Amino acid sequence: MPTGSRPMPAPGHSGVEFESRVDFDRLRAYRLARARAALDASDLGALLVFDVNNIRYLTSTVIGEWSRDKMTRYALLTRTGDPMVWDFGSAARHHQLYAPWLEPDNCRAGMLGLRGAVPPTAGLFRRAVAEIRSILVEQGVEVMPLGLDIVEPPFLFELERVGLRVADAQQVMLDARQVKSPDEITLLTQSAAMVDGVYQQIAEALKPGVRENDIVALANHYLYTHGSDDVEAINAVSGERCNPHPHNFTDRMIRPGDTCFFDIIQSYNGYRTCYYRTLNVGSATPSQRDAYTRAREWIDAAIALVKPGQTTDVIARAWPEAAEFGFATEMDCFGLQFGHGLGLGLHERPIISRLNSLEHPAEIVEGMVFALETYCPASDGYSAARIEEELVVTCDGARVITKFPAQDLFVANAY
Repeated sequence: MPTGSRPMPAPGHSGVEFESRVDFDRLRAYRLARARAALDASDLGALLVFDVNNIRYLTSTVIGEWSRDKMTRYALLTRTGDPMVWDFGSAARHHQLYAPWLEPDNCRAGMLGLRGAVPPTAGLFRRAVAEIRSILVEQGVEVMPLGLDIVEPPFLFELERVGLRVADAQQVMLDARQVKSPDEITLLTQSAAMVDGVYQQIAEALKPGVRENDIVALANHYLYTHGSDDVEAINAVSGERCNPHPHNFTDRMIRPGDTCFFDIIQSYNGYRTCYYRTLNVGSATPSQRDAYTRAREWIDAAIALVKPGQTTDVIARAWPEAAEFGFATEMDCFGLQFGHGLGLGLHERPIISRLNSLEHPAEIVEGMVFALETYCPASDGYSAARIEEELVVTCDGARVITKFPAQDLFVANAY
């Protein structure tokens, strides 16, 4: 990990012989070792995961955004065995051919019903559970709890019917995933660098007559042509839609003097960004500038507190209480003054907010990567500022990896 004043590297997409870049064999070994250590530290005998990010962490296999909500892929890691993955039809054969870090017999076709489209009476759940139970017996861990992260109810009922004890695997997996390796940090930095480029494109395109959905299309095109493997979501919010924050985009036409803010959520080799910026169109009012200044002060105060050994309650207290910016409770404004871990998932550890951190603080440790985001409504009643920075926790404190200018309100195409 870079130290001192050197920036986190964003070396590019290709591998070369004259620089040390991402070593994917080392990345796979690191993730599996972290998962094994977390499993060994728990009381579980095995991890059975359906969350696609957990599957990727354990097996380094992926078949795209399509699979995120189908609940048909799953992976198993026992205390005594190697990772196994059940995949959609011919994808299993693909892994046997192109994923040599997995045993060929551990890449299997699987099908559970596509969230009920094939009813449980077809017996697919029963067949899958019988296969899993036989593996647990063979590897001597069937009497220990089986960890699950997410699950369809019929699958859970079948596990219980055959006498397997079920426990929570998500916390174990999040334990494993919270500290990033140098390879993961490089991928996260490269992913952020791609969004730096998106914002330059947005700044040039942001003119009266352009619509929110036009900006979304522009960003998708740029990201996919520059190596993104998943543009998960893009918020594009402008004008009177800024307050309250709707967390979406529409076909609203952008007008002179509008405040606009955007969130680019995408991944490079699985590693995600969550990266807000606020830009004004042509000009900005004192009210809009004042809101931006306050949002910037809040985020800078939080960044200054980030260091190994710090606790998340201290960071959360650097942000205003709900009533200070127009909300009745912390639940009502959750996600507006907010921090969250980044990795293969959009929301990893730590989660930082006044809603959860004051009474249940977590310790910040070196190697975490997370985003901090603030929001300030303007006194005009409808504009608002939104800023987000991604950072790496080093022994020296926070290193910001989101580079598009944001210290002052960016006025695009000023006139």
